Amino acid sequence: MKVASRQIAEATGARLIGPGDVEISGVASFESATAQDLVFVENEKHFVEALACAAGAIIAGSFATSAPNRVLLISEHPKLAFARAARLLRDSVSDAAGVHPSAVVHATTKIGTHACLGPRVVIQENVEVGEGTRIGSGCAIGAGVTIGRDCEIYPNVTIYPGTRIGDRVIVHAGAVLGSDGFGYVRDRQTGRYEKFPQVGRLIIEDDVEIGANATIDRGALDETRIRRGAKIDNLVHIGHNCQIGEDVVIAAQTGLSGSIVIENGVVLGGQVGIGEHARIGEGVMLGGQGGVLPNKILRGKGQAFWGTPAQPLKQYLKQLAAMARLAKKD
Repeated sequence: MKVASRQIAEATGARLIGPGDVEISGVASFESATAQDLVFVENEKHFVEALACAAGAIIAGSFATSAPNRVLLISEHPKLAFARAARLLRDSVSDAAGVHPSAVVHATTKIGTHACLGPRVVIQENVEVGEGTRIGSGCAIGAGVTIGRDCEIYPNVTIYPGTRIGDRVIVHAGAVLGSDGFGYVRDRQTGRYEKFPQVGRLIIEDDVEIGANATIDRGALDETRIRRGAKIDNLVHIGHNCQIGEDVVIAAQTGLSGSIVIENGVVLGGQVGIGEHARIGEGVMLGGQGGVLPNKILRGKGQAFWGTPAQPLKQYLKQLAAMARLAKKD
């Protein structure tokens, strides 16, 4: 699908310089752009390079001036405007709505208008699929699941019974949502482990994105909740009863034990590990491979922590420097 440059400017809040009827169908880099692509430039020193590429339109900062025979979209935040334009172009592509003949859908399922169910999708009883939501091939959706509108569920996602998913949620291939938490009780006499009930549920709020092969457990007795706007990378595991705040970012291979609270705006780097019942305060940044012990609390909005056990970055770097000096003395 093609979108006019005027529509892109309106959707992104950019100021249009040049023709408003130039048709754009995709986004690209300077090197690969064609006459139907959109590119962006954040730095004035790269503006000449942008003008030299073949793109049909350029999103640029306020440093840009009019250029002959070029379409410019001026924005205070070119990269953000570019991301929004890319979403507009993606959403303008209309997939064929309806249910594929090979899908197995229970008679009690409610499917919204313009929704699309791909090949070999299996949906159990009392499921609701919102308007415009797309469910990829091979997905398995348990009883009582609710999926909001305009969601994108990629192939081979498994959603356990009772899970609730909000609007505009993206779930990438192979993710497992709402599985049992890792909870056991040891019999002191026999030394054997018996399963603790895992009968809670998983709630995923609006505008969340979940990466490929991520796993999120439902609550043991209550709920696990992923709040609005959280972004979860590939291969992340979130244990039962965790509470993930708004606009939290979690990078790949991070593992969270049960009953952890991650407050709003937290950033967790790759391969972070956090013990049970820990709390990460609002706006904290925890660097890659950082570790937080069970029951610990990290606080300090905008403050970076690193290492295991995690500590303020300046303190951590001082310790590394001290260890390096000791090693030289040997």
